[in-house]
Amino acid sequence: MDLTLKFSILLLLLGFVNASPFTNDFGHCERVVKKWASSSLEQEVKEDKHRLRDLLFFLHVPRTGGRTYFHCFLRKLYYSSLECPRSYDKLRFDPRKRHCRLLVTHDDYSMMSKLPRERTSVVTILRDPVDRVFSTYEFSVEVAARFLVHPNLTSATQMARRIRSKTKGVSTLDIWPWKYLVPWMREDLFSRRDGQEHRGSDDVQSNDPYNMEEVVMPLHEYINDPIAQEIVHNGETFQVAGLTNNSYLSESHEVRHCVQRYKHLGEHVLEVAKKRLDDMLYVGLTEEHRESATMFANVVGAQVISQLGGSNSSEESATESKPEQSYSVSDSKSDNNDLRNRTLDGKESEIASPETVEAVKGNMTVGELMKAYEDCISSLRKTQANRRTSSLKRISPANFTKQARLQVPEMVLQQIRELNHLDVELYKYAQNIFANQHKRNFGITGIWERMQNSTYGTSMKVLSLGGTLVLLLLAFYVFVNARRRTSKVKI
Repeated sequence: MDLTLKFSILLLLLGFVNASPFTNDFGHCERVVKKWASSSLEQEVKEDKHRLRDLLFFLHVPRTGGRTYFHCFLRKLYYSSLECPRSYDKLRFDPRKRHCRLLVTHDDYSMMSKLPRERTSVVTILRDPVDRVFSTYEFSVEVAARFLVHPNLTSATQMARRIRSKTKGVSTLDIWPWKYLVPWMREDLFSRRDGQEHRGSDDVQSNDPYNMEEVVMPLHEYINDPIAQEIVHNGETFQVAGLTNNSYLSESHEVRHCVQRYKHLGEHVLEVAKKRLDDMLYVGLTEEHRESATMFANVVGAQVISQLGGSNSSEESATESKPEQSYSVSDSKSDNNDLRNRTLDGKESEIASPETVEAVKGNMTVGELMKAYEDCISSLRKTQANRRTSSLKRISPANFTKQARLQVPEMVLQQIRELNHLDVELYKYAQNIFANQHKRNFGITGIWERMQNSTYGTSMKVLSLGGTLVLLLLAFYVFVNARRRTSKVKI
């Protein structure tokens, strides 16, 4: 990577551009972090946190599966006219539309400073920190590899600029955190390809895709780079706390850097992040995909249906019947249809087609919502798999798979855990929240509701009625025997 560009990126990331200088001594940092934490913990949720309020803010932590929820759940529930401006397909939140009902974005929790707190419910999904680092690394490489269709880096960047200037779509390079991670990885890929051409050899010594330094930055090198340190590590905690380098808070840079400098101070940030999770309407887990989706449908989906089901106007229906604009990711000139229907996080959008945009809004049940979700993710996963395969061919033989992850040395995995110590603790806390949510929502009543709304509802109702009949017969048998015994006693 060009040293001048890397230095510029680091200056921007570290907050030295348009930011006030600050002292890094421990005493100063401790005061700054504690003051921020104290102020943040004072912001309590007054109303019932389990009730959906007027505005739903989906705080999407990158690489947790939130994009799937946006397309396959939320766009099935909300008309596009109810989405807040700059919700995903724009850059940053624009508060001018005061009566929007849905905001889905990579912005961190500091977004709440722009929203009516008392009328906003927050939901999020967290992922195992090690898996999230793997996925972030893989996706950065995947998107960057698309530029390798160009003969050199200059050609790639110039073409990307021309396409982005001519399209109304939003590029991956405009979206946090990819606007930092993809250019970094793109330049590294071109540098390594140039090195291979200079050597006149494309031989790769390693069989481990995560350590093929001839074609792609090794994972162990990636996790130790200052850019990854600034953006990737403990990213879930900083995003939930509202302290990313994309934060709306003026003090976020100083607090974050104090925590990065003095590990012990991270406990204050962790405490705030835990409190934020406690106050959320829903917390899902990527690893518990099926259970998380079912819970989202029952906890969030059911309330949205209740709120909006009776207020669907003909105007909204007319709005929804219009074809959705497909926002293209103007990353590079690619073969076939690479620039078509690309979502801004680099995934091809099946949702932009008429078949997948078809709404199930209105008087649907939770079961119908889950059925629509299953159909949607099936199509989306196929598209994502094809896109990933096509992209990774350009850096062959590197091919990232779950099986290949098993080759990564335990020493590297342990380092990832240590670099993400706050995320490790926050994820454990989220697991407890998830378990309590499940217990609270899927008790006897919850099971009965799911049985009624499931795709197997009819057969389950029959089984339930049959079980009830057996219980009645058993009760009758006990009653008759009791009467007989009573009669004998009287005689």
